[in-house]
Amino acid sequence: MYYPDDVIEEVRTRNDIVDVISQYVSLKKKGANYFGLCPFHNEKSPSFSVSPGKQMYYCFGCGAGGNVITFVMEYENYSFVEAVKMLADRAGITLPEVEYSKEAKAQADLKNTLLEINRLAANYFYYQLKQPQGKAGYEYLRRRELSDETIRHFGLGFANKVPDDLYRYMRSKGYSDQILKETGLFFIEERGARDKFWNRVMFPILDVNNRVIGFGGRVMGDGEPKYLNSPETKLFDKSRNLYGLNFARTSREKYMLICEGYMDVIAMHQAGFTNAVASLGTAFTPQHAVLLKRYTDQVILTYDSDGAGVKAALRAIPILKDVGMSVRVLNMKPYKDPDEFMKNLGKEEFQKRIDQAQNSFMFEISVIRSQYNMQDPESKTGFYNAVARKLLEFPEKLERDNYTEAVAREYMIPADDLKRLVSALGSQMGTGVRAREYGEAKPVKKKEKEDGIKKSQRLLLTWLIERPELFSKIEGIISPEDFADELYRNVARMVFEEHEKGNINPAQILNQFIEGEEQYREVAALFHASLAESLNNEEQKKAFCETVKKIKKNSLDEQSRRANDIVQLQKIIRQQSELKNLRIDLD
Repeated sequence: MYYPDDVIEEVRTRNDIVDVISQYVSLKKKGANYFGLCPFHNEKSPSFSVSPGKQMYYCFGCGAGGNVITFVMEYENYSFVEAVKMLADRAGITLPEVEYSKEAKAQADLKNTLLEINRLAANYFYYQLKQPQGKAGYEYLRRRELSDETIRHFGLGFANKVPDDLYRYMRSKGYSDQILKETGLFFIEERGARDKFWNRVMFPILDVNNRVIGFGGRVMGDGEPKYLNSPETKLFDKSRNLYGLNFARTSREKYMLICEGYMDVIAMHQAGFTNAVASLGTAFTPQHAVLLKRYTDQVILTYDSDGAGVKAALRAIPILKDVGMSVRVLNMKPYKDPDEFMKNLGKEEFQKRIDQAQNSFMFEISVIRSQYNMQDPESKTGFYNAVARKLLEFPEKLERDNYTEAVAREYMIPADDLKRLVSALGSQMGTGVRAREYGEAKPVKKKEKEDGIKKSQRLLLTWLIERPELFSKIEGIISPEDFADELYRNVARMVFEEHEKGNINPAQILNQFIEGEEQYREVAALFHASLAESLNNEEQKKAFCETVKKIKKNSLDEQSRRANDIVQLQKIIRQQSELKNLRIDLD
């Protein structure tokens, strides 16, 4: 799907990238560019660069890059058209009717149709809840002490006992079996069709843009499974969506509360804790963590207080920490879950528990402690060793010292003895923590060596964009056809053509690759090769010459392998010989 190129370019140029990204990321000017902490991965030192000259951004840490349109797509989880519409509104631009390629139109039509069917299904379930056939569902929700306002707010509904009720309704609306099968709401087989959800209280699942993308259903009675969720569809990926986030993301609180299920989220929102979310019938994933990181740096885990809830918390903690989250764990004992807790003790007491939530590392230590008998000397020693190994997870000395002292105080262990134990175990395990220094970080593994030719091609393209006068230095030596990789060759053609017209616009070039996520990431990186520094010293001048020679040599070698006559081969051999003596003067 696409708008005319000139419309897209107008939207892009009317939205200065520094102004737009500054609404999401704190930026500081450094030289010609602006830098900040990357919003797409966890980092402590700014490696996220925004270039007002190129009108592009690039993270030298994780490789995320693009123009203002791709930033909005990535950050807001928008499609290309949605991002263009948002930026057009921001700039006061009236967009024409969107045009579609045949394939893109089919995909867009399918997605829009699925969204429409989901919306109709959600309305249908909501209507059924208040009808005589929905009495069991409505009474269940009222027994759970949900108000009519809360039921309406979350769009809760009921799927009737008739196993093809929704199917017949959708067929009456004119939808084909082929389309209905794509929704995940039906089983469509040769012998007939039936609903996936029946005799269940229904929970519509909305994305952050308040569109219904799936459903959860709680069975009435003793049926199995107790909770049933939509399968993966073109709209619904349970590992990338969180229940309640459409509401929670607008909360004024600085932290998010992560629960286990639908009812916990709903009960907490009804009580005024509108910053509660839950994963959707799956364990907490890295994608969930990245999604949450867009809205907060702090989370409090409010999982059930039973064994399964403790295990879920232990799985989620490292995932959240990996994206730079501060994590605490709420103690709900003697009650099992937030819903039960608030029904018995009220929201004021729950707020106190939030305020007293335990540091996640100390929670992990308390779980380890529960596995040992502190009255038995051997078991007690085992606990100390387990704690020391856990402390080795901190690579920084200062942070490790702080936690060592906190653990020592909590469990009445002499702090110096615990430090010595950590050091001894660190030496044995080869972590780099030595007894004398107690503090060197684990060695960081070097990244795999990048393909040399591709790196050279990236460098040359970046240099050419930064300094267009270099085109005259490679004239007659390098052409786009000398770029071995097909993607790089296509980009090079555009860069050379733009230079011929007198203006290279990398942000505009990137628009040509917006359809393919992997391609656009790689193209963005082409314009930000990390070694593309100034060419003002002799070493860099030599590097430019060597880069040109390397690309040309690779191109000639490839041509020689494809040569099919002696005259062509002799010409290539002559060029290879001349290349050895090539000198490029940049002065």
